[in-house]
Amino acid sequence: MLKQITLWLCLLSLSFFSSAQTATEIITKADEKMRGKSSYSEMKITTVRPKWQKEMTLKTWTKGSDYSVSLVMSPAKEKGSVFLKRENEVWNYLPTLERTIKLPPSMMMQSWMGTDLTNDDLIKQSSTVVDYTHKILGEENVEGLPCWKLELIPKEEAAVVWGKIISWIDKADYMQMKSEFYDEDDELV
Repeated sequence: MLKQITLWLCLLSLSFFSSAQTATEIITKADEKMRGKSSYSEMKITTVRPKWQKEMTLKTWTKGSDYSVSLVMSPAKEKGSVFLKRENEVWNYLPTLERTIKLPPSMMMQSWMGTDLTNDDLIKQSSTVVDYTHKILGEENVEGLPCWKLELIPKEEAAVVWGKIISWIDKADYMQMKSEFYDEDDELV
């Protein structure tokens, strides 16, 4: 009888550990959820400095990972700016100049419109799945929802700007709820 109980406990623990997800599996599902076949999102980006704060809102439409359009809604100064990604090409329409500019690959790691994000962050040219290693740091609630807290460290060969990303992924539907970006000196940006 004791052998049977021990056997059942071993089998139960094996099934528990085999069903536990790795950090890479969680990030992959979150990335697939975000990109999907097509998506629409509304975002607010807040940049905080010791003497000022800037908020921007934008709407983004995507089709897979190759096509996207991002439209800046506010502030008024940048309203109407558009970013278009078609496969490996990126364009920016500037309404104040009434001009469209093709962004060279060398500009992908540059600041996007004075925020802490890069042009690459906006159009997701690099991949959080491919370009980073992943680690589960724990679990925390964000906006009342239970989330995995994950650490993403860039692989040595990856051409990315961030030294580290901490990301909170909703456990129920794999939505990215919050992200913190760190520079190469491990300072929160």
